[in-house]
Amino acid sequence: MREAALVTVAQLPGFDEVIDARSEGEFAADHVSGAVNCPVLNDAERAHVGTIYKQRSPFEARKLGSALVSGNIARHLTERFLDRPRNWRPLVYCWRGGQRSAAFAHVLSEVGWETGRLEGGYRAYRRTVLADLASLPRALPWRVVCGLTGTGKSRLLQELRRAGAQTLDLEALAAHRGSVLGRLPGEAQPPQKLFESRLWSEMTRLSPERPVYVEAESRRIGSLGVPESLIAAMWGAECVALEAPVECRVGLLKHEYAHFIERPETLVATLQALVPLHGHATVDGWKAQARAGAWDELTRDLLARHYDPAYSRAIMAHYPALDRAMKLNLTDASDESFRALARECLART
Repeated sequence: MREAALVTVAQLPGFDEVIDARSEGEFAADHVSGAVNCPVLNDAERAHVGTIYKQRSPFEARKLGSALVSGNIARHLTERFLDRPRNWRPLVYCWRGGQRSAAFAHVLSEVGWETGRLEGGYRAYRRTVLADLASLPRALPWRVVCGLTGTGKSRLLQELRRAGAQTLDLEALAAHRGSVLGRLPGEAQPPQKLFESRLWSEMTRLSPERPVYVEAESRRIGSLGVPESLIAAMWGAECVALEAPVECRVGLLKHEYAHFIERPETLVATLQALVPLHGHATVDGWKAQARAGAWDELTRDLLARHYDPAYSRAIMAHYPALDRAMKLNLTDASDESFRALARECLART
């Protein structure tokens, strides 16, 4: 009889596919990056079996649970994995490396695939993520891209990555642009644990032998908290200062926030959050500009009265290396301009 091998979190990259055998609700809260969800019991089935366990008997619950598990594993095998080749190497995990993953891994092993089962399951994985996020940031040579709102920091990061540099795009991982207006249309932010998993997955691929470029962020990106260890490492890092004229920034912001131009009332509702900082009269004026389609005027006013003062206070307080930062000057928002700045940045680093 074949048996699945117990493996550690460090061995995850050695497998062709990672299978999360937990329910869809557990998977949505957090999972190993790149894993596919194949529940041996879905949320409704788990609840039903649990009710029988409490109200009738553990034996009756085990009978029903075993039948459901067997049927679900057979369905996953038929619908998802029958085309896998002989040398396919899957890894299965569940909550704590117990019966759910053992049952699934046993079937895959009996087929003839070299199957792994994560020792300790998701809980062991989560402990590794938290431990690594506390220590990894200190080991990496960060270069923090600073600049006022609308200077194109995210665009520069993208071009740096295309040019072969190591980057960490926190806003992409968090599905949020970081400001009060930064919610992405039609895209919800991940749960905190899933954000940390995404962050861990990216950071474990980074080499301490080369600089890692990251955009300056606050402790929170939308509803998500950035690990304190990473914030501390960024605050102590060398900086790159990206500068651009106001009109260039206005053009960039109008492009990035085009969804507000298409649906002004969405922006009007979001601006309400600025009332405690700027008062009803000022915010009502911004709302009127949005409704009138005065986008250039509104953008310049928001920059001058809200974003630039707030960003300047935060950046000067937290990035002492900014005074000696390499300065990059953006003259227009073309792709070639950003590519040129990325090349200049890498040449001067």
